[in-house]
Amino acid sequence: MLITIINYLDRGTLNYMWVANIEYKLVEKCDNAGTENQAEFLKLENAYKLVSKKGDVITQKAEYVSFKNNGKIVVNRQGIAYDLGIVDSKASPKVAAQQAKDLLGEITIFFMIAYGFSQLFSGKLYDKIGTRRGFFTSVLLWGTADALTSLAQGKVTLTGFRMMLGLGEAGPWPGTTKSNAEWFPQKERAFAQGLFGAAASIGSILAPIIILMLYISLGWRMTFVVVGCLGISWLIPWLIINKKGPKEHKWITEEEREYILSGQPEATMTNDRAKSWGELLSNRKNYSVILGRFFLDPIWWMFVTFLPMYLVEEFKLNIKELAFSAWIPYVGAMLGGLAGGWFSGYLIRKGATVDKARKTAMLTGGLIMIPAIIASVMAANAVLAVILMAFVLGGFQFTIVNIQTLPSDLHCGKSVGSLAGLGGAAAVLGTILAILFAGKIESWPLLFGLLAALVPLSLASIYLTAGKIEQIK
Repeated sequence: MLITIINYLDRGTLNYMWVANIEYKLVEKCDNAGTENQAEFLKLENAYKLVSKKGDVITQKAEYVSFKNNGKIVVNRQGIAYDLGIVDSKASPKVAAQQAKDLLGEITIFFMIAYGFSQLFSGKLYDKIGTRRGFFTSVLLWGTADALTSLAQGKVTLTGFRMMLGLGEAGPWPGTTKSNAEWFPQKERAFAQGLFGAAASIGSILAPIIILMLYISLGWRMTFVVVGCLGISWLIPWLIINKKGPKEHKWITEEEREYILSGQPEATMTNDRAKSWGELLSNRKNYSVILGRFFLDPIWWMFVTFLPMYLVEEFKLNIKELAFSAWIPYVGAMLGGLAGGWFSGYLIRKGATVDKARKTAMLTGGLIMIPAIIASVMAANAVLAVILMAFVLGGFQFTIVNIQTLPSDLHCGKSVGSLAGLGGAAAVLGTILAILFAGKIESWPLLFGLLAALVPLSLASIYLTAGKIEQIK
């Protein structure tokens, strides 16, 4: 859970610092008092002199700034995209906004390509070297990548560091599914997966607050360094605590060991050979994971990638308003992840089959998502929009934690991580296609509204391919 929180802080660094609305109070003459950002209109130049609290001075042409609060506040767009010259600062606000959206989408696609490649092979890697060394490899790679992003000088270097980040960040997803299969009896795995999913939501809750406060205090380069070092620091307690699996770990009692192992269906199976990708792809049941995630995961990634820009563009939120509103949808995601995992486990404890419990939970999450998506894009203000989005992401997590549990429901041992990796790669492919599609749509409400169509596609693919959810002999 802790490393998942850090994972989401790392991946949120670029998205939250990409474009920022910085507000300046309009005054007759800047006095450089240092108490607030000030803007002075220069009539002869038809421009504004913008002076920050730190004393930094920018001269911006009048047509490149916007206003709020009856024209008393000047809003200037800043952030990584402008500081590195990736977006043309001389373009009109509308053109610059489209450039910022398209270029962030392009960089994210390269991140997702690396992420998907890593998803595909991380499952195999974790199956081969184990979760202890697998997590060490992933975290060291992505923590270093995020810290090195502070050295970026333009689009090419920034893209390269984000691809390196993607190679490392994908590992914990098949890795956690595998770890949960090792450490939990089957009836508790969905809840364990829910805790893991909730941690992703907690990371998303903390990301706008921590990243933007660091950005305001230290600038974007030092923010990358600080956040990148968090994961590397985590490696120390990980190596100390995660010494062995439950069969051999000295810190648990015999009663605990028996409770864990006796509730694992794979414990009675002697064949622990990892299935090849060809074997996995030849069985229709496995497509419940692959297609289910292909259609559903883009919903999450579109919010993670574009939510900051959406709130900035649609509702003109400044950097502090963004920091204290963008986290709200992820509270819903956290609660949804916990509830979704608990709900299917509760049904199993009450006597329901694994098949009925998982499918009922997935359908429940879908019924929450669809009306919430439609209502959120019709919201008239930012407060209502982010509250409704909390229901969207809550329903998403309610469903996805049960889909992510399917690899351990269908397989045992060394094949769990492999199938989880295939599912993760399919999720990335779906997300890349969604981002490419997003570049063709200028309307933010229309773009997010179309995500509702992905929910029935995901659920239908699971119901049609999974058959009865049970261990594949």
